[in-house]
Amino acid sequence: MGMNSIPIIMGLYLFLATLIFFLMSTTANSISHSKSFNELRNTEESYLNWVRRMNSRNHSIFMEAKNKFQPCKLIKVHKNPKLGDFTTVKKAINSTPLFNPCRVVISVAPGTYREKIEIPMTMAYITLKGSGAAKTIIRWDDTADRIGPNGQPLGTYGSATFAVNAPYFVAENITFKNKAPAAPAGATGKQAVALRISADMAAFINCKFIGAQDTLYDHKGRHYFNNCHIQGSVDFIFGNGLSLYQGCHLHAKTHNYGALTAQKRESMLEETGFSFVNCKVTGSGALYLGRAWGTFSRVVFAYTYMDKIITPRGWYNWGDKQREMTVFYGQFKCSGPGADHGGRVTWARELTKQEAEPFVSLSFIDGQEWLTNL
Repeated sequence: MGMNSIPIIMGLYLFLATLIFFLMSTTANSISHSKSFNELRNTEESYLNWVRRMNSRNHSIFMEAKNKFQPCKLIKVHKNPKLGDFTTVKKAINSTPLFNPCRVVISVAPGTYREKIEIPMTMAYITLKGSGAAKTIIRWDDTADRIGPNGQPLGTYGSATFAVNAPYFVAENITFKNKAPAAPAGATGKQAVALRISADMAAFINCKFIGAQDTLYDHKGRHYFNNCHIQGSVDFIFGNGLSLYQGCHLHAKTHNYGALTAQKRESMLEETGFSFVNCKVTGSGALYLGRAWGTFSRVVFAYTYMDKIITPRGWYNWGDKQREMTVFYGQFKCSGPGADHGGRVTWARELTKQEAEPFVSLSFIDGQEWLTNL
């Protein structure tokens, strides 16, 4: 750790000390309303300053980018064995070395591939190219309460139709779908993940993710979604990734209340969050922009069109009022009938240009290091 880190660490300690003092004083002493308000405002300003500092740094907790784009192997998947190397996507992926050293491009012909697939963490540099998201579909129908091979429920993590644990994964022009039927409101164990991404430096271009509850598990790592369609009902983009969604269509499909995001950042030290830039939000039902799954949940919408389905309050604290002091929820120059910030919860922000700037470019995910040749 270099000398440049010292001011940042001291700033973090200062903020933590300020926050702890504030929480203790509000419970142990009788503080006037005006004094509490001023201290809260000062705490929020300290937090904003911390966010600005963190986003001006490289994301040092992640691995150094050493992407490889020149393919060393091309594989064709086709349902007709005479026209391809394999008839299933799983067999094509399994044909690559377990410790894969170079870019393998797997092209997938049109068709619906009924497969459940998981890429192990050592199988890096895989590119999956469909023939168009409307033509190439990988689908399965597991739910969290389904019993797995070990006799135990799969859980949300294990319910994914397609799961990626290896870095430098790329998917283009393909649909990932969980075909499990939408569960009634309040049902338990019905989480049904279409795709789980648990690896660093993954990119999804012109892809679709179709499901209901918990469609896209943006689990961990830096991720880039460009011109993608993501459909679901409750928490249909969730996890603790550091991810940029650019030009994506986010479509809610529910007759009740739903939530678009559930971001799980648990501490100030985690450099994670979701940023949606030039996207559009449409659908049915009444939709929260996000629920505070993590105590320090962080989500930003910029230049995004929001249909009337967005609830006026916009955000939900997960039933914990303490999270209202620590989450970071912001909008910047959004449009549409659901974008009006006047009815939003007081702990969400209409960002200034300076506050929004770190969230709206590829630098948010260090994309200049690993996306330059994509």
